[in-house]
Amino acid sequence: MASGGRGRGRGRDQRGNDRNIPMDNQAEFLATMTNLANTIQAGVTHPMSWIWKKVTVGATTYESNNKEKEKTSYNKKALLCSVFSSAFNLILCLFNYFYWYRSGWSEEKLVTLLDLALKALAWGVVAVCLHKGFIIFFFSSRSDIVLVYAKHVALPAPYLVSDVVSACVGLFFCYFVCFVKNECEFSTVEEPLLNGDAHVSDNKKGAETVTPYSNAGIFSILTFSWVGPLIAVGNKKTLDLEDVPQLDSRDSVIGAFPKFREKVEADCGAVNNVTTIKLVKLLIISEWKEIVFTAVLALLNTLASYVGPYLIDAFVQYLDGQRLYENQGYVLVSIFFLAKIVECLSQRHWFFRVQQVGLRMRALLVTMIYNKALTLSCQSRQGHTSGEVINFMSVDADRIGVFSWYIHDLWMVALQISLALVILYKSLGLASIAAFVATIVVMLANVPLGTLQEKYQDKLMESKDTRMKTTSEILRNMRILKLQGWEMKFLAKITELRKTEQGWLKKFVYTSAMTTFVFWGAPTFVSVATFGTCMLMGIPLESGKILSALATFRILQEPIYSLPDTISMIAQTKVSVDRISSFLRLDDLQSDVVERLPRGSSDKAIEVVDGNFSWDLSSPNTTLKNINLTVLHGMRVAVCGTVGSGKSTLLSCILGEVPKKSGILKVCGTKAYVAQSPWIQSGKIEDNILFGNEMDRERYEKVLESCSLKKDLEVLSFGDQTVIGERGINLSGGQKQRIQIARALYQDADIYLFDDPFSAVDAHTGSHLFKECLLGQLSSKTVVYVTHQVEFLPAADLILVMKDGKITQCGKYDDLLNSGTDFMELVGAHKKALSTLESLDGGATSNEISTSEDGSVSSANGVKEKEANGYDLNGKTEEKDEPKGQLVQEEEREKGRVGFSVYWRYITTAYGGALVPFILLSQILFQVLQIGSNYWMAWATPVSQDVEPPVPGTTLLVVYVALAIGSAFCILFRAMFLATAGYKTATILFNKMHFCIFRAPMSFFDSTPSGRILNRASTDQSAVDTDIPYQIGSFAFSMIQLVGIIAVMSQVAWQVFIVFIPVIAASIWYQQYYIPSARELSRLVGVCKAPIIQHFAETISGTTTIRSFDQQSRFQETNMKLTDGYSRPKFNIAGAMEWLCFRLDMLSSITFAFSLIFLISIPQGVIDPGIAGLAVTYGLNLNMIQAWVIWNLCNLENKIISVERILQYTSIPSEPPLVVEENRPAPSWPSSGEVDIHNLQVRYAPHLPLVLRGLTCTFRGGLKTGIVGRTGSGKSTLIQTLFRIVEPATGEVMIDGINISSIGLHDLRSRLSIIPQDPTMFEGTVRNNLDPLEEYTDEQIWEALDKCQLGDEVRQKEGKLDSPG
Repeated sequence: MASGGRGRGRGRDQRGNDRNIPMDNQAEFLATMTNLANTIQAGVTHPMSWIWKKVTVGATTYESNNKEKEKTSYNKKALLCSVFSSAFNLILCLFNYFYWYRSGWSEEKLVTLLDLALKALAWGVVAVCLHKGFIIFFFSSRSDIVLVYAKHVALPAPYLVSDVVSACVGLFFCYFVCFVKNECEFSTVEEPLLNGDAHVSDNKKGAETVTPYSNAGIFSILTFSWVGPLIAVGNKKTLDLEDVPQLDSRDSVIGAFPKFREKVEADCGAVNNVTTIKLVKLLIISEWKEIVFTAVLALLNTLASYVGPYLIDAFVQYLDGQRLYENQGYVLVSIFFLAKIVECLSQRHWFFRVQQVGLRMRALLVTMIYNKALTLSCQSRQGHTSGEVINFMSVDADRIGVFSWYIHDLWMVALQISLALVILYKSLGLASIAAFVATIVVMLANVPLGTLQEKYQDKLMESKDTRMKTTSEILRNMRILKLQGWEMKFLAKITELRKTEQGWLKKFVYTSAMTTFVFWGAPTFVSVATFGTCMLMGIPLESGKILSALATFRILQEPIYSLPDTISMIAQTKVSVDRISSFLRLDDLQSDVVERLPRGSSDKAIEVVDGNFSWDLSSPNTTLKNINLTVLHGMRVAVCGTVGSGKSTLLSCILGEVPKKSGILKVCGTKAYVAQSPWIQSGKIEDNILFGNEMDRERYEKVLESCSLKKDLEVLSFGDQTVIGERGINLSGGQKQRIQIARALYQDADIYLFDDPFSAVDAHTGSHLFKECLLGQLSSKTVVYVTHQVEFLPAADLILVMKDGKITQCGKYDDLLNSGTDFMELVGAHKKALSTLESLDGGATSNEISTSEDGSVSSANGVKEKEANGYDLNGKTEEKDEPKGQLVQEEEREKGRVGFSVYWRYITTAYGGALVPFILLSQILFQVLQIGSNYWMAWATPVSQDVEPPVPGTTLLVVYVALAIGSAFCILFRAMFLATAGYKTATILFNKMHFCIFRAPMSFFDSTPSGRILNRASTDQSAVDTDIPYQIGSFAFSMIQLVGIIAVMSQVAWQVFIVFIPVIAASIWYQQYYIPSARELSRLVGVCKAPIIQHFAETISGTTTIRSFDQQSRFQETNMKLTDGYSRPKFNIAGAMEWLCFRLDMLSSITFAFSLIFLISIPQGVIDPGIAGLAVTYGLNLNMIQAWVIWNLCNLENKIISVERILQYTSIPSEPPLVVEENRPAPSWPSSGEVDIHNLQVRYAPHLPLVLRGLTCTFRGGLKTGIVGRTGSGKSTLIQTLFRIVEPATGEVMIDGINISSIGLHDLRSRLSIIPQDPTMFEGTVRNNLDPLEEYTDEQIWEALDKCQLGDEVRQKEGKLDSPG
């Protein structure tokens, strides 16, 4: 035995030094000396450590929380090392015991066992003492024990292994002691200066600290320990975004983008000049160091992965007794183990770094796209819908980020195939050419499959885009659909679009199944071709060479499979880069349209000389012609004219939004702008008004008073802290407009531009706003206002009358009345409209409603109603104990472990789970047949040429081919069954979720931003379509593979279980420790993505307002913060995943090393070398498979969250039934249309206050009833209650004697009709817009168009009713 020889040799070398001691008593003497050394050292070190502790005790009182955490972290590491070392020695002791028990005992062996047992005990004591807090004494003594043993003991080789491990741990402890000492000394000097901030640091959240990665040491980076504190926090509590530390400046887009922008400007001059090549070059240059470093890591990983296959033949020959030099077995084991460590470290850091690069690239691109969207000209914006621009950010930038995974694949494929051929040539000679040809054939077989898959993927994405576009449109207009009773018709439209998508999905998943078949069948095909060639060429097959070849084929499997995928990814990424670069090249706003003068440098606020402006410079038509205008500081200028005369365009010119053909335009001072259609951001009302400025309470209160907002804020439960829903959903049109005016007033600008803001408010409010704002707060400012209300014109210092893009008249009100035609026409038309309304006034007296003195309202029939909005006539609010709550709540996210019920519901959705047993059975059979075929080859081939083969060559190959074909068919059945089950499940979940969404009450859509719903319908549904079935399958299959590997290894050496069981236990513990943090980080990624998209969408729709207030930089900063908010959990997910995988790889490498040590320790002839080699071949994959199992489990828990989120939406409370069969109204209902309302109370949600408070009144049938009231008084709410969009809290509504709450919603809504406040058009034809249910004839549709004076307009179109709407 090599180990015995080595021990004896060492004894001979040392005999001269130890000649006075009898050989038999040498071990006993050494043990005694060791104990004496320990005792002496203990006596010396214990007082020293005690004195040191006493000296430093004062320093520890000043230690900050962070230092304490670092010390605690090292304490834990020391404790873990002690436990590991104790377990290591114990296991080594047991191994030796089992082996020596069979081969006989000797004195050396007994001493070795005793020593190992004592070491296990000693390290156990160290662990206990560390746990209890006794640190220094044991650290020092333990490391010296190691040195004493290493110097004097001459014992078998396992003893040396134990010494090496003990020495490593001892050195770590020495480092730890120094670290603790240095830290304490450091804190003694510096920490008292920070003592005043001690309380602050104790409560510091993760969001206020930078990631430990930024200043981590080499050990922490190597082992990913820097992410440990976050995982520990996640293990104790549910992680929130506040717990996730900020990114390092290198990873944060806030830190990285300025440098990237400088590179863009240096290389291209401006963003507009960026080509695809330049963009790729800039991205690579920005990350070149990381890319080169990851290339080195990938190279190391590839080289290390081939060490095993290269050495297996030598290992088998060694086990067969062919030993080239002394201790060859230990050298081989050391090389195997070292290669595994290098492979593990390089792979973990390679994977982490490429994800880091991908995150950085994605963040840079998102920021570039966002900044570009803020500067786009109007003409450029017309060519791209907001959805397309958002896609550049959410799809294309993401895809480029993901490409970082594939960045080294092309050159690595070439390297891997080259290395494989070298190894095969060494083992099999010229038969390696057959292996090369077979590899090329498999790759070529992958090409058509890859092409088909890419085609189906593209079609799938196109159909998904179409569906998402329609879904987005429907969600935006859900209120209209509910009011008209059209929602189920539009659900059918979505279902039809999904059917098209499902067609492509079906083709895609079945093509993927065939690709899986090729992937798993490739090694078998290549091995059959290679071994067949060997038989034909007469090349002798030996078990070592066979096993080397099999291990090589398994590694070749990856490049064979990934090459088509890499090529496809390159093509997709190129498309994305092309799309982004073409968007970046679009024209920006002309920077020279407006000459901006500093405040106070001119007495003219606005000056236009011979200005010609056009929205489309390529068009021969000029939008505004020959504009000459001078506005002095402090002037009020009114702009009037008919619809389409160019009033709004004139304001846009002053803002610099319209391209200039010729002329001069100068603006002196800052601007504020109020658009015709209000643009409101999601967020608090206060934030919308402040719009980035500091709070000045006095000015703020004055602005609220001027804009009549105080009463509105009193009604709202949270006042100005009320969160506004998407597009201001919980505000009336007038309230939105007044908030917009308040925003402009608060800016305290020099020039104010108002684009007809008073049209959205009632006459009384409009007059108040004009008086308080324009004539009051802005009396000293320059104001240009567009208006259709003639009563606001006399107050203007200058009136501009516009017609056909020209200023036809200008002057004061009285002068224009006396002089011109155009102005007289406008005033005359206004007066005529007023007189028409007055003449109609007498016809409605029979249903007139008058106000009585007690503050209630009574109608002509004597019934009373209370004011709907809760005011009495003195303007005070009724005080009531009512529930309060924001309309828009935080997005709900499940917390804690994903329940087993989620997995069960997913698995049993399709066919009640009937396919699951068949899928598992196919995989088990595949694994059995694969192991059988490899076992057959290892057993049936001789170890060397001089041994007679057990079976003829033909039988060898025939049996192998039969087993290979059987395993290939098993994998085909498995892939097909899995594709079928996944496809069916995705279809069922989609239909359930969409049905529940469309049947949800309107309150659900009011309180849920559409981004949340779209996220589930797109991202989560995509995961269910294509990811989750394979994720669940991968977990089950990897588990079966792991069991197979354990079976093979244990059959050779069952003692491996002594190591394997604790390693599996440790792996499971690590997984359980890791998963809570990973799960919550994944949920945070989902929650953090929606705000980026929402902010982007809001920005695109409000670019004019943002630019007019010069707020671009603030919005760009907000976007970068949101992008970093998304990157933070993504970065930490990557770190946490590698933290786990590194530890699992280390554990499995130790298991592999133990099995190798055991194999070389077995006497020759005890076990078949071929079978032992087979165990090693499978053991090479042990770390990969074990990590794959845990990784699949973790990834599955992260991905299954998508199912969990979809299932959330399958349990939304539904509206009342569409039809109540036993209570259907007559076909002629309602015949007269009389509406009786009794004690009606309405609130929008259970947690919100009442909006209508005890309303009682009657609207007589056949009469026209007008409902008036100030903005926000409840007019729209009353209408919504008639349609049961909002259900009454109490009270009832009767129409023609039928309580509307007792009949079906479809019966009610289809019998009523409404013209909504906001005009809505759906994408499609005119016919589809007017008659989506296809209930009316063409004649009826034309009649309706003619009544609305649209008939002639539609007849002019080529497609008539079928022309686009």
